Amino acid sequence: MERQDVIEALRASGESTLENAKAKALAEYDQLFNVSLNIAVTGETGSGKSTFVNALRGLGDDDDGAAPTDVVETTMKATMYEHPGMPNVKLWDLPGIGSPNFKAKTYFKDVNFDIYDFFIILSAKRFSENDLMLAKEINKIKKNFYFVRTQIDNDIRSKERRNGFDEQKVLSEIRQDCKENLKEVENPHIFLISCFQVEKYDFEMLRNTLEIELPTHKRSALLQAWPVCSTKSLKEKIKLYEGLVWAAALTSAYIAVIPVPGLSIACDASIVLLFFVRCYYAFGLDDCSLRRLSKKVKIPLENYLRKSKIASAIRDKTLTRMQVSAALGTVAAIEFVLSLVPVVGSIAAAGLSFGTTMYILREGLNELASIAREIRDVAGLNAIDH
Repeated sequence: MERQDVIEALRASGESTLENAKAKALAEYDQLFNVSLNIAVTGETGSGKSTFVNALRGLGDDDDGAAPTDVVETTMKATMYEHPGMPNVKLWDLPGIGSPNFKAKTYFKDVNFDIYDFFIILSAKRFSENDLMLAKEINKIKKNFYFVRTQIDNDIRSKERRNGFDEQKVLSEIRQDCKENLKEVENPHIFLISCFQVEKYDFEMLRNTLEIELPTHKRSALLQAWPVCSTKSLKEKIKLYEGLVWAAALTSAYIAVIPVPGLSIACDASIVLLFFVRCYYAFGLDDCSLRRLSKKVKIPLENYLRKSKIASAIRDKTLTRMQVSAALGTVAAIEFVLSLVPVVGSIAAAGLSFGTTMYILREGLNELASIAREIRDVAGLNAIDH
C-alpha cells in the first residue's frame, strides 16, 4: 500500500503492523457476516410465537416467506426461518408446549434445546405452570431465557375507554401480574411488547438486554437483524457499519494481491454488494419493512427509496456482482498488472483496492443511512422518539 493508505488502515484497525491489521480485518469481517445466531421462540399454544418470529424478520403475517399464523396451533415441529437479509441469523419457531401434540412432560425430549443461543418464552395472558417448567429446564442447560408478554396493544385498547384510564398504570399492573406468576424464577427478565408496534413498549429494551448478555462475537448479528425500534437504534446500526468500513476495505485489499485475472475485482464486488445489502435490511429499507411502516403511519413510503440509487438497485434486484464489478472496472487492469509485480507491485495493487473500496463503502453507507433517516422523519417517528 501507499504510505498514507497504510497509516489510515493502521489507525482504523488500532494495530501496529499491516499484517496484524489484515488479520483483524478478516476476523471482524467474518464476524459481521458469518457468525451464527440461533434464537428459539417458545411458549404455550396461541401465545403468538409465529407473529413474533415474523416481526423480528421484518415481515407481516401475510408476506411471502412469513411463518404461518392462525387461531389454532400451526407449528407442528421446530421450524427454522432465516432473516431475509441476514441468513446467519436464524429464528426457530418451536411447537407450543401444552398442545395435544406436544404434552408438557415430553416436550423437552421432542425439542432439541442444545442448538439455541437463548430462548424467548412468550405468553399472551398470564405466564403458566408450563412456562415455569420451560424456564427451569432451560436453566438446567445453563442458557438464558426471557419472558415476553405479547399483545400488549390489545390490553391497552380493551381498557382505554374506561374512566381514569392511565396507560402506564395498566402496563405496571400487567408487569406486576407477570412477576407474581413467576415467583419461582429468581429475578426474571420480563418484557411487554406488541409485535405490531415495535417502536412502543419494551421491544427495544428486550434487544438491549439480549445484546448485553450475549457473547461479544454474537452481538453484531443481533443488532443487524433486530427491527429498527427508534432513532437511537438506527444510529447504533449506522455506527456499527461505519466502524467496519475499514475492515471490509482492507479485506478487499488483502484479496487484491492474489494474481488471478478477475479475482480481485470479483471479490471487491462481492464485498461491496454484501455490505450494502446488509445495510439495506438493517436500516429497514426493504419492501416488507417499508410496507408495514407505511400501513402503520398511513403514508406511502416506498417511493422515497428512489432518492437512493443503491437502495433502488437493491430493491429492483439490479445491483448485481456484475454491476458492482463495472463500477470498479476502471482500476481492474491496473490492479491485476500490479499484483503480478513481486512485493512492490502487490503492495501497490492492495493500496489501490483499499482506497477505492473504502471510498465506495463510505459513500454508499452515507446514502443508505440518509434515506433511512428521511423515511423515519417523514413517518413522524423521530418526533415520537423525542
